[in-house]
Amino acid sequence: MSWLDNIDGFEWDEGNSTKNWLKHKVTIFECEEVFPNKPLIVEDDESHSNLEKRLHARGQTDLGRKLFISFTLRGTKIRVISARPMDRRERNDYDKEIKKASKI
Repeated sequence: MSWLDNIDGFEWDEGNSTKNWLKHKVTIFECEEVFPNKPLIVEDDESHSNLEKRLHARGQTDLGRKLFISFTLRGTKIRVISARPMDRRERNDYDKEIKKASKI
């Protein structure tokens, strides 16, 4: 069973629904596509987990756009804090991790 099995949606408000589009041209729909798509790599973001636990997700949209998403869990909802296209290093690391996992 995955932690995603306990999630029943996303929490959006005016601030976090538009800022990713304005800053990085990432839509809320793309953010939501990343989580059920495989492969998805999720890691703790300890350096930004002062008030609440934050996580990073690296994954792909339905069209294969590779995104880096910072988020937190609020009950059974995912609240996206920021989302942007992966940079070159992140894409390379993501691809390497996927290849390594497929060999296991």
